Amino acid sequence: MKILRVARCAVLCAAASLGSTAQAQAAFEPFVVRNFRVDGAQRISEGTIYNYLPINIGDTVDVRRLREASRALFDTAFFQDLEFRRDGDTLVIVVLERPSILEFTFDGNKDIKDEDLERVLTENGLAVGKTFDRSTLDQLTQSLTDEYYGRGKYAAKVTPTVEPVEDNRVRVSIQIEEGDRAKIRQVNIVGNTSFEDEEILQDFELSTGNWLSFIRKNDRYSREALEGDLERLRSFYMDRGFADFRADDVQVAISPDKRDIFVTISITEGDRYTIADVKLAGEMVVPAEDLRALILTQPGETFSQAVLTQSEQLMAARLGLDGYAFAEIRAVPELDPETKQASITFFVDPRNRVYVRRINFNGADNVNDEVFRREMRQLEGGYLSNALVDRSELALRQLPFIEDVEHETTPVAGSPDLVDVEFEIEEGLPGQFGGSLGYSETFGVTLGGNFIHSNFLGTGRTVALDLRGGEYQKVFDARYTDPYRNIDGVTRTISLTYQDFKQFTYSASDFSTTTISAGMNWRYPIANLQRVTLGFAYQDAELLTSDFSSTQALDWVTQNGDSFTVPSGIFGNFIGTRVKSFDLVAGWDYSSLNAAMFPTAGARMSAALNASVPGSDVEYYVANLNFVKYVPFGRRWLFRFNSELSYGEAYGETTAIPPYRNRYGGGPGSVRGFKESYLGPRDSLGNPYGGNMLFANQFELVIPTPEKIAGSTRMSLFFDVGGVFSTGGVRFFDKLGDPIDYDFDYDRLKKSVGLGVEWLAPLGLLRFSYAMPLNEDDPTDRFFGDEVERFQFSIGNAFQ
Repeated sequence: MKILRVARCAVLCAAASLGSTAQAQAAFEPFVVRNFRVDGAQRISEGTIYNYLPINIGDTVDVRRLREASRALFDTAFFQDLEFRRDGDTLVIVVLERPSILEFTFDGNKDIKDEDLERVLTENGLAVGKTFDRSTLDQLTQSLTDEYYGRGKYAAKVTPTVEPVEDNRVRVSIQIEEGDRAKIRQVNIVGNTSFEDEEILQDFELSTGNWLSFIRKNDRYSREALEGDLERLRSFYMDRGFADFRADDVQVAISPDKRDIFVTISITEGDRYTIADVKLAGEMVVPAEDLRALILTQPGETFSQAVLTQSEQLMAARLGLDGYAFAEIRAVPELDPETKQASITFFVDPRNRVYVRRINFNGADNVNDEVFRREMRQLEGGYLSNALVDRSELALRQLPFIEDVEHETTPVAGSPDLVDVEFEIEEGLPGQFGGSLGYSETFGVTLGGNFIHSNFLGTGRTVALDLRGGEYQKVFDARYTDPYRNIDGVTRTISLTYQDFKQFTYSASDFSTTTISAGMNWRYPIANLQRVTLGFAYQDAELLTSDFSSTQALDWVTQNGDSFTVPSGIFGNFIGTRVKSFDLVAGWDYSSLNAAMFPTAGARMSAALNASVPGSDVEYYVANLNFVKYVPFGRRWLFRFNSELSYGEAYGETTAIPPYRNRYGGGPGSVRGFKESYLGPRDSLGNPYGGNMLFANQFELVIPTPEKIAGSTRMSLFFDVGGVFSTGGVRFFDKLGDPIDYDFDYDRLKKSVGLGVEWLAPLGLLRFSYAMPLNEDDPTDRFFGDEVERFQFSIGNAFQ
């Protein structure tokens, strides 16, 4: 039997064979293969080997053919070694298989998630049952080490262990010691003469840290953060006229104990340039005047790359309105080093006008297709407009049963002027059914059950039931909303409510209200993101007081509606009134918020008027204005402003608006730090009576939280200012019985500052705040003063 020994390395197979098998070549004679035989195979079947073998029965084999065959078999990565032998006219393939992986474990990883590590291992063939390749394991070990280095963990150690077991198998384990993340001790800029280091570094993600670093983690080094900061550095100079700025060198040094990082960036600032002239060039498919009007830089101004980029985007958006969605605008500066001036030419390439062939919705199996299509601002068959597609995505995001939405446009093969718009939709939970627990400082503990389904039977309609009970209130509320009652996008809501409500008073000041109401309203879209509301409601209310109730409550029930008295013996009399009213509702609202819960950009504005019609038992109106604005800035910082103004007034023979329409202030919804509902007018017993006017403003600086909890937790510093007032129709007295007024006065607005936390827990939205009132009034022998609660919290979702 003759033997040709073949080298192990598949890549160097041919070269190795030339050197190591020279004698075998001389002794090996070509022959015609009449049969094959495989020796040494355990897991790999003979059929699999024959499939990869580039030699067939009847072929003449020589040294060259065997080299090709060995290369083909080694490329499968199945074999650790192999030989070719001749036994008469039979070609014998002797193989030594690579071991298979019996078990693969890893331990010690915290920074890299288990699922991410498992995915990388599987993609590289390191999984149970796969063939073990030592070189692949070594490469993965080095890649993991590099990944930890890239995350600033330079003390990380990745140690693989391979344990052979029976039947040519191995146990593979990877032990990871991540170590501490190196922290930045110094960031130096070398070569800057026009700006101080502090001014340049203020927008860097990398820093030496501050008191918020335990949250923001901005004192930890990573390659990605450094690359981002280099781009910010370039933008810093390019936006201030230094058009030929360049970063020459970046050096990252680490201390011997691998705990401290020192970053040094060497730069050449260059010269500051001004704009000499601005020109348009290219194909003008829209009036050139339209595009020139969108150029934000003018001759004589300082060169700014950010302004040029904004101009490019505005012109591309203008072309997109006419169907040129993929238009390319390039601002090319021509610098004159002698005059320090830049000539800017905007090159316009409109490309093809593009039409939308189809709009597809993927990932939403429980929602009817029409529910999404009626939200589309971009239409099939029309010009593709990026602005309309973005508006369509925003409309989908605002649906209460949608968790997330992304879109992309894909060209249609063979049709350069056609695209399909693909929306990838992640459904949220459309329905909730169960119990609830809530708590507030004023209402105490409340228990309830609710059923809310915002995508009933896949139609996008909302069915909601809510039942709540507690010491001070009992509520039953049912609603049905059809968001697209007709083809014009009109929303109709039908509601039925029962409330048994006890005033925020001590037991010695009995005052309760029972109301039953039913209503219907329609919301009409009048423009993008804007709607008007028209509707009506019928209300039947019974208010009940006693001889022990406050003067204000007794006055109202005896002077309004259909009053009655119920004797109750030694406990005095119960005095009540029953009022029926038919109310008309009108409103307007606008919303550009980018999410229903925890938005990060946009605004919401609304105005509403609720007025009883003349001839009702009580005649009054209540107007409300609300405004919320979110302004992102910096890296994940957010400013939030919330303002509310409410005013009501009685007319006709009604002496004052009904007590159940009064507004209350203090607590999480208005001015934190003051006891909930205790701002403003007090009745004759010192309990909050409420007023016909509310003015409240909340200014919040939202602090960045770690990415993993940012979707469910918010922390903010706040400043609140507001108050509740009574502008007429109700008499109030101090402790001595002397008349006192609660008219609106800026000096009476209450103010507070503090820290707030919101957490979206499975139980509901939890709000915590610690506030310091800035101008509380202490109680005196004459005046009731303010009641302060520095720490406040509430639990439970609002039923909307």
